[in-house]
Amino acid sequence: MDLYVRFLFDFMSQFFGGIGQILNGIFNGVKQILNIGDYYDIIGRYSNDIKGGQWIFIVIAAILIIVLVGSAILLFALLFKKYIRVRKSLVEQECLLDELGKLNDDVFKLTHEKEKLFAMKVSQLGLKPGESSDENFEFDEKGNPILKEDTTDEQKEIDITTDSRFFKLIQIDKDMETYVPEPTNDDLSLIDICERFRNFAAFHLGLYYKIDIIRLFLASFASNRLIILQGISGTGKTSLPYAWGKFMKNDAVIASVQPSWRDRTELFGFFNEFTKKFTETEVLKKMYEATYIDQVYITILDEMNIARVEYYFAEMLSILEMPSRAEWIIELVPSVWPTDPKRLPDGKLKLPDNMWYIGTINNDDSTFMVTDKVYDRAMPIDINDKGVKFDPPPTDSIKLSSKYLESLFAEAYTKYNVSDENMNNLAKMDDYVIEHFRMAFGNRIVKQLKEFVPAYIACGGTEIDAIDYVIAHKILRKFEQLNLSFIRDEIDGFITFLSKTYGKDNMNECKSFLLRLKKMM
Repeated sequence: MDLYVRFLFDFMSQFFGGIGQILNGIFNGVKQILNIGDYYDIIGRYSNDIKGGQWIFIVIAAILIIVLVGSAILLFALLFKKYIRVRKSLVEQECLLDELGKLNDDVFKLTHEKEKLFAMKVSQLGLKPGESSDENFEFDEKGNPILKEDTTDEQKEIDITTDSRFFKLIQIDKDMETYVPEPTNDDLSLIDICERFRNFAAFHLGLYYKIDIIRLFLASFASNRLIILQGISGTGKTSLPYAWGKFMKNDAVIASVQPSWRDRTELFGFFNEFTKKFTETEVLKKMYEATYIDQVYITILDEMNIARVEYYFAEMLSILEMPSRAEWIIELVPSVWPTDPKRLPDGKLKLPDNMWYIGTINNDDSTFMVTDKVYDRAMPIDINDKGVKFDPPPTDSIKLSSKYLESLFAEAYTKYNVSDENMNNLAKMDDYVIEHFRMAFGNRIVKQLKEFVPAYIACGGTEIDAIDYVIAHKILRKFEQLNLSFIRDEIDGFITFLSKTYGKDNMNECKSFLLRLKKMM
């Protein structure tokens, strides 16, 4: 045993002794650098042999030593200060995460308390949580309703408007039995719709928009189901889709996004196990109504990035990406009850193809960054300028069917298809971006461009302006995520490439974006 102890001591001493020599060497080196007395002794030894002019070199050498030592001390101080600042930031982030965790715990506790309150309300009605308010039903072990065996024929007559777990949706079923469609204005062109909408918003709502914004807004309906309105506060981002709903005589439903939104239940609602009822949101109600009525429906996701879009809208992004609209299906409940709404086969809702989703975002410290996954599947529209006030003619609202609007987009796609020359130029630009910026854009963006550009032309714009906008906001926007110092020298060359390819006076949106990006470096 003593032999092993001696071996272990000698073996470990070899390692730690080396570390000690390193630290001792560093200490002695610093001590020697800062030993002013040794410098003085050296000068004293050579002072008798140094001639008059040579003292200048002695002074220069001394100053050089002082500068080097001072620089080393300053560098160490700056590094230490930076470490303290970074450490402080990390501590603050940890505190924020702890606070967020506490808030999540509080939300969980409040939700639990809410469920208890529901249970108490149900108990006051003489029921136990899990029982149906309909005495003719009992529930199996999976929670599915079944008629009691002793139910008489008279008792089997069910009032689904009161006994269904989907109260709002059942009410829509009932209202649609007597619904009579109103006459529509299915004779307008896209240019007419743009002009009338702009005049309507100004005359009735006091909202003034540039005609280019209106064209971008309407043309985006042709290429994307999700439209993102972004820009500084107070420029009318939320007001634009709100005014569109008024113009179409079909008010938009506004979903005010909250920081606590984490899953799809915030949009669609959820089934309450205590009350055996489905908590229906206004968004779900509008979606269900849209399956009956052929009109243009709008859902506004107000301040959509105050929570992570990928959390509560992820399923919608995936479903709306599917090429066949027959696959736009979302499951609300896993089982079927006899009193469920008519248009929920197997507990599933087919997302209406006449509804568009418009999100508004603000980019500040209180919001999350919208990721590429969301931007690639949406059409972003920048609204950074207030519209100039003008005198609009009196303009009434219109009633427009969704099928007619999509037929206008289909007609534009055939009539104003993107020219072969511009498609070839787009391919050249793709090659240029890959070569100089190590980045490529996928088929999804090309498909959106082919659908957006014809609609924009049909709204009164030009092909080159539409292409310019898509490239600037769908492709060049990705440059912000690159190392700006890396691409600095490539920007001027890219601007020259755009001028040669598309013309000196064209692609101004792209050129302005690149110049702004260059100023940020």
